[in-house]
Amino acid sequence: MSLFNRIFGGGDAPVYPTDELNINGKSLKLSFYAHASIAIEYEGRRIYVDPVMGNAEYDKLPKADVILVTHSHYDHFDMAAIEHLQQPETHILLDKSSAEGFAGDCYTMLPGAVAEPYADIRVEAVAAYNTSEHQLQFHPKEREDCGYVVTLGDAVRIYISGDTEPTTEQAALKDIDIAFVCVNQPYTMTPEQAVAAVKALQPKIYYPYHYGQVDEPTDVEALAKMLEGVTEVRIRPLA
Repeated sequence: MSLFNRIFGGGDAPVYPTDELNINGKSLKLSFYAHASIAIEYEGRRIYVDPVMGNAEYDKLPKADVILVTHSHYDHFDMAAIEHLQQPETHILLDKSSAEGFAGDCYTMLPGAVAEPYADIRVEAVAAYNTSEHQLQFHPKEREDCGYVVTLGDAVRIYISGDTEPTTEQAALKDIDIAFVCVNQPYTMTPEQAVAAVKALQPKIYYPYHYGQVDEPTDVEALAKMLEGVTEVRIRPLA
């Protein structure tokens, strides 16, 4: 079985590919499910990003302390996944359009908003939208979709782009340690756009994500070569 194939541990609990990192003296674990669905574990807290039932068996995974949703498209916002993950103390942070369709309590995140669900976890919403004329209908700026910068313990900053092309708001971000930048045609960035975005962000580690599951596959190995000498590119099974 491939390292990146899902394997099963004790009982029927699923185990997914993970990276355990120590950055700026802080330990964290990243879990990779599929498409735009990932999780961050830090100091015993679990943060799930864009959970979708088709990407992981969320009914068998640990409950969430924080859930982040970038926008209301079906491959990012899934009520069933949220219901499986949430517990009474879960903080649910949703972009405006997702919040409008959410029946429970949540934080509505607009671009520029900041939330601090815990003293050592800070979440900043970053505008996410298309800029190319032929793609404006996919993620219009006026819908106010979000990417997020998650700061852990004032030491580690993780940028999760959501669905976007390069924007001025994105380019203005500073001190990014880990970047998840989408590369998925024809809806988000081309490989060349992703390279430009990563060069502007200058993260220590870049994870291409939100690639695959479309008719135009992304050559992530070629993308990594374009970023040699710029940052460490880690390719994980998010297709």
